[in-house]
Amino acid sequence: MTAQLHAQTQTGVTIWLTGLSGAGKSTLAALLKDRLQEQGRAVEWLDGDELRRTLGRGLGFSREDRFENIRRAVYIAGLLNRHGVVTVVSVISPYADMRSYARGELPGFVEVYVDCPLPVCEARDVKGLYAKARSGEIPAFTGISDPYEAPDRPELRLLTAERTPEECVEEMIDWLTENRLYQPWR
Repeated sequence: MTAQLHAQTQTGVTIWLTGLSGAGKSTLAALLKDRLQEQGRAVEWLDGDELRRTLGRGLGFSREDRFENIRRAVYIAGLLNRHGVVTVVSVISPYADMRSYARGELPGFVEVYVDCPLPVCEARDVKGLYAKARSGEIPAFTGISDPYEAPDRPELRLLTAERTPEECVEEMIDWLTENRLYQPWR
């Protein structure tokens, strides 16, 4: 069977990476996407920053606007899943009710908590967002002046300050395989 036919017959799933800015969500999402594509899977990556620049234009950072951004991501992920596409979503999604909404709307929802201590996230911050938030230039910044509600029971918790991105991706692949949500093509 060709990889293209495999892609058409696979079941869609959404792998939802949540965590603080700088925790490693985008790094892991890009590596996971590449790894799944190498195996012949139909996969798309929805990145929080890119979603805000394109579909979230005009949305601010109020709780309501953040939730609307998540609703849009969930809608797109659902469309992709219905067509058998594995969707990797990397968004902060700071509130538990946002992730609960995504779980309720997406039958193949897998919550991955990209867990990294705040000081490490701040040290990784190449854009200087944490410094701006601490100085008051950025109001309602998640982890500083706005809360991040860590997941209570994610399917996976990845400790990115202690493990390499490659190790974390391998852990995701192993979990997906063990739970029959991913089967590598041979």
